[in-house]
Amino acid sequence: EVQLVESGGELVQAGGSLRLSCAASGFTFDDYAIGWFRRVPGEEREGVSCLSSRDGGTYYADSVKGRFTISSDHAKDTVYLQMNSLKAEDTAVYLCAVGPPAPLGCVIGPLNYDYWGQGTQVTVSS
Repeated sequence: EVQLVESGGELVQAGGSLRLSCAASGFTFDDYAIGWFRRVPGEEREGVSCLSSRDGGTYYADSVKGRFTISSDHAKDTVYLQMNSLKAEDTAVYLCAVGPPAPLGCVIGPLNYDYWGQGTQVTVSS
């Protein structure tokens, strides 16, 4: 059974940094893509970033480009999202998800992901 557990979310001041972790287990496939999404009540789930294990390709939403960095530690089966220069509009529940990789890189559409974690709350105070 695939399990994803996010951690690292907390209350932080605007301009601060956080590192989110997504611990993964139960994988039976060699190639995968891992994505980070965020959810705000009353709004559509937004794709933030993704990483392909096949070719290391990454994607960042325009809203986080230059501020967020996705990375992975295969020895720990963990994917990270380093978030710098946080803004109040980054406040959301952040979720990680895993699914098949794209032929090249990864795609951030939620329908491309099969397994989801429960999420971790990030709150940025202005």
